[in-house]
Amino acid sequence: MTRTVFCSYLKKEAPGLAFQLIPGALGKRIFDNISQEAWAGWQQKQTMLINEKKLKLLNAEDRKIIEDAMIGYLFENKDVEIEGYTPEK
Repeated sequence: MTRTVFCSYLKKEAPGLAFQLIPGALGKRIFDNISQEAWAGWQQKQTMLINEKKLKLLNAEDRKIIEDAMIGYLFENKDVEIEGYTPEK
């Protein structure tokens, strides 16, 4: 049976993540409050962000940029700004 959460991003009940993807308190917050659909949307934005800004996951400063963007996107309704990308209307 699929576990459901009230998704903070979608503002509705939706299927939750199968397991905690990120360690620590932030990972727990995501697991408890973010749906599979919202997480998939974040993954697309994250990929675009990493590619556009040429971020390196081994670099602590780059990981902080990604984490800040993730929190903004999932919990603060901030879109990820990617230079040169115009979202579909």
